[in-house]
Amino acid sequence: MSELVLINVSGRDKPGLTSEITGIMGQYDVRILDIGQAVIHDHLTWGILIEIPDESKSSPVIRDLLFRLHALDLQVHFAPITIEEYQAWAAGRNRACYIVTLLSRDIKAEQIARVSAITARHGLNIDNISRLSARPSLNSSENRIACVEFSVRGTPSDLETLRADFLHIAGEMNVDIAFQEDSIFRRNRRLVVFDMDSTLIEAEVIDELAMEAGVGEQVAEITERAMQGELDFSQSFAERLALLKGLDESVLEGIAARLKMTEGAEHLIRSLKGLGYRTAILSGGFTYFARHLQNKLGIDYVYANELEIEDGKVTGRVSGQIVDGKRKAELLQEIARKEHISREQVIAVGDGANDLPMLSQAGLGVAFRAKPLVKESARHSISTLGLDAILYLIGFRESEANQSLEKSGF
Repeated sequence: MSELVLINVSGRDKPGLTSEITGIMGQYDVRILDIGQAVIHDHLTWGILIEIPDESKSSPVIRDLLFRLHALDLQVHFAPITIEEYQAWAAGRNRACYIVTLLSRDIKAEQIARVSAITARHGLNIDNISRLSARPSLNSSENRIACVEFSVRGTPSDLETLRADFLHIAGEMNVDIAFQEDSIFRRNRRLVVFDMDSTLIEAEVIDELAMEAGVGEQVAEITERAMQGELDFSQSFAERLALLKGLDESVLEGIAARLKMTEGAEHLIRSLKGLGYRTAILSGGFTYFARHLQNKLGIDYVYANELEIEDGKVTGRVSGQIVDGKRKAELLQEIARKEHISREQVIAVGDGANDLPMLSQAGLGVAFRAKPLVKESARHSISTLGLDAILYLIGFRESEANQSLEKSGF
């Protein structure tokens, strides 16, 4: 009769340990049921669940392992496992798996404590915890992005309440927390579409134009109400455009030159391109400025509003169809079809109420530094960090993103 044994090994890591340990087991025809390893600051924690085919052989296996691990100055613990215990555990492995991503400027113990308390309260068990970002320097207080990823299993009774709990503590602790199903698509995204104003750039271009036209306060007020979802976008857009009538075309170049990129935007776009992603701007702003960003960053697709100009003056109208929320969602689907990918492989990023339709169409919709209504309505949000935090939501480690930049020559 076979015997099941759980073996836990800990101590200072060194090359060849796995080979030595499993080599001893191999002499006794041991079957590996599960195996895992973690190394933190050169300290190894190694676990393996084995099936020894003949119970009479368990003593020689354990004896040989004890002698060798003692010689290697490693601590070891053996625990017998019943067949019933194993079957119950294995059945639990078939439950749904989710990823919880904790993003902060600096990871603190309280953050992990509160995140793990919520997962436990909702019936989720943590399988694995990994740090995806680089280790922080002790000589510097600057931490651009710190990220810890939790792999959890279980069946939460109320996903909306779970997300609301995460959103609540994220606001309290000034961190970002994402919760998503660990599906085949999570690391198989292929297209990222961005809103432009207040997403890729820190400004609302129509407000910048309004300041040049001397109607800044009037337009800014309408813009804010539209982004909050208080006004219909198309109607408010037409009202704001009309106030720009007569503005000299020459001011456009100066505005484009002074537009400031959002934190992390350039790093994100270059990383995505290095990883083979396609990118797009779907903006309720203006094509002139979107093209400026396209040339600077190498964006693949641009769809925005064409500002109508006659005799060197802004007419207060746009040419063609207005790119509003509905149109953004349609364009997302059109590009996905053109690239022969599913919507589940699309990431959409935006900040305003008119971005919600495209966020809902994407496999991963991210409300970025968004208005409260948008943050509450979107499934994922980033409020405290830069755009490049999105890399961690798709599971990439900082070392992987850096390698992609090196190979692509960026």
